[in-house]
Parts: sequence; structure tokens; C-alpha cells
Amino acid sequence: MIRSPYQLSASEGVLAGLHPRLRTYFGAVPPGHVGRGNGVFTVVGTPRRWLWPVLRVLARDAVVFPVWEHDVPFTVENRPVHVRRGRSGPHTDREARPAVRAHRTFHFASGDRTMVDAITAEPEGLVDHLGRHGRVSTLLAVTVPRTGPDAGALRLVSTRVSVHALGREWRLPSALSPRVLLTERFDDEADVQRVSLTLRAPVLGTLYRYEGAFRYAVVPDDV
Repeated sequence: MIRSPYQLSASEGVLAGLHPRLRTYFGAVPPGHVGRGNGVFTVVGTPRRWLWPVLRVLARDAVVFPVWEHDVPFTVENRPVHVRRGRSGPHTDREARPAVRAHRTFHFASGDRTMVDAITAEPEGLVDHLGRHGRVSTLLAVTVPRTGPDAGALRLVSTRVSVHALGREWRLPSALSPRVLLTERFDDEADVQRVSLTLRAPVLGTLYRYEGAFRYAVVPDDV
């Protein structure tokens, strides 16, 4: 049976509490299929323009973008692939681990930009490789609240951030490492999936965020 990186990393006990409509999003995409969704982000980026030069560097690898916009239409596409840890090259003979690669295309006022990442199940847990080349990766802790406003949602919290350079993995000290908090929940009343991501750093506070809602389905791949 094909299993997604989320299913390989989190225990059945944790995922048992997941909202039924989210199980499609975090489950395995069958061969010959692709997960597609579209919606609107109510906010994307950061109003702290002094951060934008750093974001421009990260934008070159499709990690984040130097923007601060509201009501941004977007599409998401999730594909099952295989990647080497920290790599996302096109040569399948060099790829190793099963993964889900996501392309999130933001339709900004200045033009379309696509964020790329690949989720893998590693021995230490769920890892998100950010950007086209996966040079930045985060180890994520997976939880599913059973009570409260986020009951049935999937929450991901980064516990480690690494940079891949010079053929090595460099782990950032926890005192300096930014922290990612991602929440995906399903809104039954509106019949949409809601997503919220915040990137925070010690002392500096919120560096980047996006939040919005979309509809999603796994469909036959027409590429």
C-alpha cells in the first residue's frame, strides 16, 4: 500500500484525529494522479520592508518572496516524486526517498510567482525541503489537536532548521533558528480547507506569513 510522507512519519494514533476531508490532502496521491487546489490567500508576505533584500535572495530558489499583498489568488499542485535529501534534481537515478512536491503559484499584482517544496519521511521524522534545490530544510513535529477551535486540524511545528552547502548539512543553533508554524484545518461551514503559516525568529518576531482558504481534490494527471 502506498503511504504518504505524513503517514510514514506520524503515528496512526495521531492521524486518527484528522478531519476526514484533510485525509485526502495528507494521504498518498495514487500513481497517475495529482492533487490540485485553488483559492485565495487573504495575506501573503511581510510589511517589514527591511527584510525584503533577504527575501529576494530566497526568492531566487522559490522559497519565499519580498511582498506584502492581500487577497491573492493561488493554485497548489501536489505530486508524488522521489528526492534525495536536500536535493530536488530531475535525474531519477539520483533520487532516493518518496516525497510529495508542492508547487504553490501566487498570482501577485506584479505577476505570478511559484513557491516550491518537497516533504519527505526521514529516519528522524517529517522533513520539508524548501525551494527548487532543497538547500534549506526543516524538521517538523506533527500534531492533531483533539479539542478546541483547531480540533481535527494538522499542525506542523519546526524543531530544527538546516542549510545544505559545500556538500554538508549545517544545523542552525536553536537560539538563532527561525520557527515555522503551519496549521491546516477544514471549515465545514464554508466547505473549504484553511491554511495558516507563520515564520518567526527569536527577538525579531514574525518574519513572514500567509493565510487563506482553498478547495482541493486528487484527480487524474493530464500532463
